[in-house]
Amino acid sequence: MKVHRGDIQLGCIVAEDIMGMAASPIIPKSTVIEEEHLNILQAFHIDELYIEKTKADGNPFRSLLSADKSSDQEDSDRYEPYGFVDLYLTTVKEFKKEFMNWQSGTAVNVARVREFILPVIQVVEENHAYVYSLPQYSTKKDYLYHHAVSVSIISALIGKKLGLNSGQVNQLALAGALSDCGMSKVSPHILLKEQPLTESEFKEVKLHTANGYKMVKDTPLLKTETKLAIFQHHERFDGTGYPASEKSDRIHLYSQIVGISDVFHAMTSERMYRTRQPVFKVLDMISKDLFGKFDIKVVEGLLQLLGDLRTGTPVKLSTGETGEVMYTKPNAFISPIVKLKSGQLIDLSQQKNIYISEVMT
Repeated sequence: MKVHRGDIQLGCIVAEDIMGMAASPIIPKSTVIEEEHLNILQAFHIDELYIEKTKADGNPFRSLLSADKSSDQEDSDRYEPYGFVDLYLTTVKEFKKEFMNWQSGTAVNVARVREFILPVIQVVEENHAYVYSLPQYSTKKDYLYHHAVSVSIISALIGKKLGLNSGQVNQLALAGALSDCGMSKVSPHILLKEQPLTESEFKEVKLHTANGYKMVKDTPLLKTETKLAIFQHHERFDGTGYPASEKSDRIHLYSQIVGISDVFHAMTSERMYRTRQPVFKVLDMISKDLFGKFDIKVVEGLLQLLGDLRTGTPVKLSTGETGEVMYTKPNAFISPIVKLKSGQLIDLSQQKNIYISEVMT
């Protein structure tokens, strides 16, 4: 959708790279517009830009200008009216409604969560590239709701990668979506706090696994292992997790999948007191710095899901250079050989300080 700068609102999502005088965009595609971006648009005299039809809060974009709101319809039609971004943001909006109901004491409606979660997962199953953009749509204010939907999607895709059947994948998706339902019992001021948590505040947050289990333990719509994943998703293979410091095979596969999905999305998203890290940098950190925290097959499932890029996939490197994937080695999923626009080949598995900063979907 093409709009005038004066009609841009906070929360709008950029649908195409906004270019200045340099080769790199001044505001990349999928950026959620904040105050700083409005200043950039004004400074660079950008009068028109393309945005998604749905804002980051899940509500449709509504023009505030009195001018013709249907202008440039031809350009607008270039974007699907119900594409992935619209579906994902609408799903986040629906989850937020459910979460607020839980905060008010309403019981978890698993059937309702299943109703809006499974369609978005089906879309991403058809095109895994959507996963790379998930952290970009998350905002600090609504992080918790984006996190639940994204963890659900990533968990389901890892489960499928590991050979689980469709019924198991659906249960895993629900485990991911409901893994933090117990956060609805945490004090709102803690959820919205912009500074690091105190020890006592963190203790309250850690109760969300047990509270979440209590909220779903009596529902017949979730399997025992699904409920266990909600309780165990912060356990770690080496016994350093919570709430029970379980180790190795005492942590269910579902719990580990949801756990690694939780870590991945948290590290790649903008949060109240932490900035997001590039996807491939996080994958490298998980494979190295968190070695021993998760079963190796779960780690490999995540790396294969996100690191096994097809030949020809356009990427941007941490150096700012762009190119396309030429070959991915079986033992180096996150470090393929990339052909730069200059024609130069660079093997990222041989480069310690260069990584893929963006998959240009």
